[in-house]
Amino acid sequence: MEYVYAALLLDAAGKQIDEKSIEEVVKAAGMKPDEAQAKAIVASLKGVNIKDVIKNAQSMQVAAPAAAAPAAGAAQHEGKAKKQEPAEDTAKKEEEAASGLAGLFG
Repeated sequence: MEYVYAALLLDAAGKQIDEKSIEEVVKAAGMKPDEAQAKAIVASLKGVNIKDVIKNAQSMQVAAPAAAAPAAGAAQHEGKAKKQEPAEDTAKKEEEAASGLAGLFG
């Protein structure tokens, strides 16, 4: 994860994201840099515009709660309806049981 953070930091500073730069950031943070991980992060970010990715992620975070709110409201409403149904079913079962017992005693 520290290599992703290093890449984000370099991008925010307007610096080139390459293996050497990432290793320097990781080393400056007090960790021992791993050349293979630095290569992997550079390769995975090749052709990726980090600013666009961050902007899209932020817009998805804003849209997600707005879409989830109506669904949560519907789920709560559905939950209330389910809570009421068992009470009605229980009353019906008690009536049926009582009538059945009455039939036993004539």
